[in-house]
Amino acid sequence: MKSLKQAILAIGVLAGGMTFAQNSDMNNMLKVGVNGGVSTGGNTSANVGLDVSYQNLVTPGFGLGIATGYNHFFGKSATINNVKVDNNDFGVVPVAALFRIYPQQYGFYLGADLGYGFIVGDDNVTDNAAYNAKRPDGGFYLKPEIGYHNKDWNFFAHYTKVFTGDKGQVADQKFNAGSVGVGVSYNIPLGN
Repeated sequence: MKSLKQAILAIGVLAGGMTFAQNSDMNNMLKVGVNGGVSTGGNTSANVGLDVSYQNLVTPGFGLGIATGYNHFFGKSATINNVKVDNNDFGVVPVAALFRIYPQQYGFYLGADLGYGFIVGDDNVTDNAAYNAKRPDGGFYLKPEIGYHNKDWNFFAHYTKVFTGDKGQVADQKFNAGSVGVGVSYNIPLGN
């Protein structure tokens, strides 16, 4: 019964999206933007990034595409077992599928990017030899977002996370590649 309700809800969202029209000359677009946020963990303080994605409007209210970019996470100092360590900066390069739902031609939208986030940068988590571990190479990438859109711009709030499991942990400090923040992107129409 629960699966039936979820299926009906999904069909309703897609059908509702089909009834509201995006601009017909904007079926295919390139989105280029920037984002920034505060860290959700102890080894980083904040991040800034560049987003690049391609989106095709499958229906006027539902878009699919691919997304990539670069997010730079700034390492911060931490105290581990009464020893001060400096966590290294690192970057995340996502390769993800893009999903967007547009209930109206202009206004509120929601979506997510799902894929793999490659973690790049210094091979070590910290610069302290006594408290160090190898940086993870990457993991499952998730970036849900909610925002406002018009023909040219998207303004959004997002949660970004690369799930690395227990890789990169240093003593009691868990490795974290996650943030909560805001962003803006510009739509470049590529035609129908």
